[in-house]
Amino acid sequence: MNIVVRYCSKTPFGNTRRIAEAIAEGIGVQAVSIADEPKLNEKADIFFLGGAPYANIMAPELREYANNIDPSMVSKVVLFTTSNWSRRTVLALKKTLKSKGISVCEEYFFAHMLKIDEKIEEARAFGQRMAKRKLPTRSYFI
Repeated sequence: MNIVVRYCSKTPFGNTRRIAEAIAEGIGVQAVSIADEPKLNEKADIFFLGGAPYANIMAPELREYANNIDPSMVSKVVLFTTSNWSRRTVLALKKTLKSKGISVCEEYFFAHMLKIDEKIEEARAFGQRMAKRKLPTRSYFI
């Protein structure tokens, strides 16, 4: 099973990067910034994707990345976000991905930006737990 973690962070040492790295560490993979990989270049059975809202909206870079995901490259997406209060990024990503026919897990990870240090271990455990979940089979209707 191929599991990948991708994230959008506007700062090189940001909260979202730290959470993405903790999730990836829990799984045993490497987190990659979408700035370093502007397009998903490998098939993913489980695709962790996250970012934070900026000015209370999804970062334009993350919106573009999500819009350009090829549904045939992804079996299931698990979302995560960091913010002071808003989960808008998760909601916007879920809407975008589902409109493309991509399966999105209903459970997601949220870390308050002022409690990142307290959430690192929880993020590792979230990654482990979600990576062990049995994937549903896709249904295709003709």
